[in-house]
Order: sequence, then structure tokens, then C-alpha cells
Amino acid sequence: MLAAITPLLLFVAFLLLLLVSLSLPIVKSIFLFRLAANSSASFLGSSATGQARFGVWGYCTSAITIDARLGYQFDPTVARALHVNGFTNTISRTLSAVLVLHPIACALTFLALVASLFITRRRSPHTISRPAALTTLGLGLLAAVVTTIIFLVDVIFVAVIRHRINDESHGVLQLSWGNAVWLALGATIALWGAVVSNCAGICGFGRRRFARSVTSI
Repeated sequence: MLAAITPLLLFVAFLLLLLVSLSLPIVKSIFLFRLAANSSASFLGSSATGQARFGVWGYCTSAITIDARLGYQFDPTVARALHVNGFTNTISRTLSAVLVLHPIACALTFLALVASLFITRRRSPHTISRPAALTTLGLGLLAAVVTTIIFLVDVIFVAVIRHRINDESHGVLQLSWGNAVWLALGATIALWGAVVSNCAGICGFGRRRFARSVTSI
């Protein structure tokens, strides 16, 4: 039964979104993008090269880690060293918007996951609970739309920042994509797969129910 796949897909999406929601500086190995400097800077340490990683909740360098909070402001030294003085407000506003959307999508996915656990009836394993299936469909569809928006915002934001940095830093900085973007993509695919499988399960159950009613007549 396709409906039985829905909880598994929702669990995968929830896990991926949870990891993204707990990205840097909470989980330092998960971040949106990384800026690598080819020249030394005081906040990057004593090496000739340094880097700063930016997550949903803040950023982190070899010497500075911003505490996780709703939105954050760049340290002036960091902004000057990264050559991003002209658009620090843009980065902060965009990351604040992404910060709000990630936990919301994660919460919606969790609610859809809980509802999906009641789709299959224990007494009749070959039937589904229609209210649970419809609740799962509604929550899952909303979570899929929000997660799709998150992924698009992540991609567009990082692409715009990368373009501006390449134009303004003259090779001093190099931006690379972080794993949080691809985790969001995986969650998006899993959520839409859950929506499709749930719809297929509801439609299949409706056809079988109609066939039984016709046969009984």
C-alpha cells in the first residue's frame, strides 16, 4: 500500500529539516555557505588563509562564533575582512527570514508525521483512516510548499552572494555551497514524495471502496 510509504518519507524529511534547523553555530558541520579568504585577517587566525561558515542561526570563524539567536549582526572586523561591508544588512535580513522558515517547516513536517502514523488502521491493516489521511495530506502539502520556498530562498540567496563576492572581492574570497542547501533539497523531494504517495493511497482506497459497493449491489 502506497500510504504505508508516507510515514517513512515524512520521517526522512523531518530528520533532514531538523538537521538544517540545528545548523551552525549549534551543529557546526552543517552550514549554508562558506567564505574562504586568500589573504590573512586578524579574526581568521595566524594562517595565510582563513574561512567563515554561515548557518541559519549565525556564523563561525576560527576565532569567533556568534551565539545562536533570531537574526544576527556582523562584527565590523569580520565584515571588513570578508569585504561584505556593503551588503551585511541584506545577509542579515535574508538569513533571518530563512531562520524563521526552517523551524516552521520542521514543525509542520513533524505534525504530518504524527498524523500519518494513524493512517493505517490496526484492526483492518488493508484499510486507511480517511480523517488521518486527509490531515496528513493537508499538513504534508503545506510543509512541502514551505520547504520548497526555503530551498529556493537558500539557492537564490547563496547564488546572489556568490555573484556579488566574485565581482567585488577580485578573487580575494571564494564562496562554496554548504551541505544545508542540499539537505533542504532532500527534504523537499521527500515531502513531495510523501504527498504523492498519500494521494495515491487515498485515491486507491476510494476506488476499492467504490468497487465493493458496486459488487454488493
